[in-house]
Amino acid sequence: MSDAEARAASEDPVLVAVGHGSRGPGHERTVGRLVDAVRRLRPGLRVETGWLDLVRPPLAEVLAGLDGPAVLVPLLLGTGYHVRVDIPAVVAAAPDARARVARALGPHPLLADALCDRLVEAGWTPGGAVVLAAAGSTDPGANEDTARMARLLARRLGAPVVPSYLCAGSPTPAEAVAGLRRRGHDRVAVARYLMAPGFFGDRAAAAGACLTAPPLGAHDSVARLVLRRYDDATTDLTAPAPPARQTTSH
Repeated sequence: MSDAEARAASEDPVLVAVGHGSRGPGHERTVGRLVDAVRRLRPGLRVETGWLDLVRPPLAEVLAGLDGPAVLVPLLLGTGYHVRVDIPAVVAAAPDARARVARALGPHPLLADALCDRLVEAGWTPGGAVVLAAAGSTDPGANEDTARMARLLARRLGAPVVPSYLCAGSPTPAEAVAGLRRRGHDRVAVARYLMAPGFFGDRAAAAGACLTAPPLGAHDSVARLVLRRYDDATTDLTAPAPPARQTTSH
């Protein structure tokens, strides 16, 4: 990287990856590997991690330590309560923060690529059906995001894909697996539509499928999507304000 490129990168808004948090140690390690992958893709860009719950540092503490603009990229797969309410509330409570919240990661074709790779890694072959196991939400919009992701994955695989929800929605992964078998699909796989290992991932693995793919984790396509969400929000954050309208007195 040239000196000019390094200076330009240092002037970019900080990318703050916002994780949900989990008590499982594998969750934090996996998110750490994803953030490292983002840094490798864009050397010179400052990337921090803040958490909504259970893991330190909390997002509010990260924002308090910044002295310039930031773009918060939720490491979340749908536009649910955390994206619409929790993260904006943390920003609002930090009056000196100059921050913009990017869109949730999903749904997106890059996630379909990552899910496809994870399924193949686990032994999936064409001809099998897939259950997309998401965390689920009380927000209907977030669950509709999962349904849209299932349609994207179905097109990517050329195979039936049924969305399912580990809480706050139906069908559950086990119900979806059973439903596909009633329709004549003997080989049913579960794709964990989750960022990292944890409680929900363990529940997805108990759905009775022939195989269960790993979570998305630090897949290159996920890292590239994090930067795409950052870039989209950065354009809005750094766009010049329109000139003030001049008024004349009479």
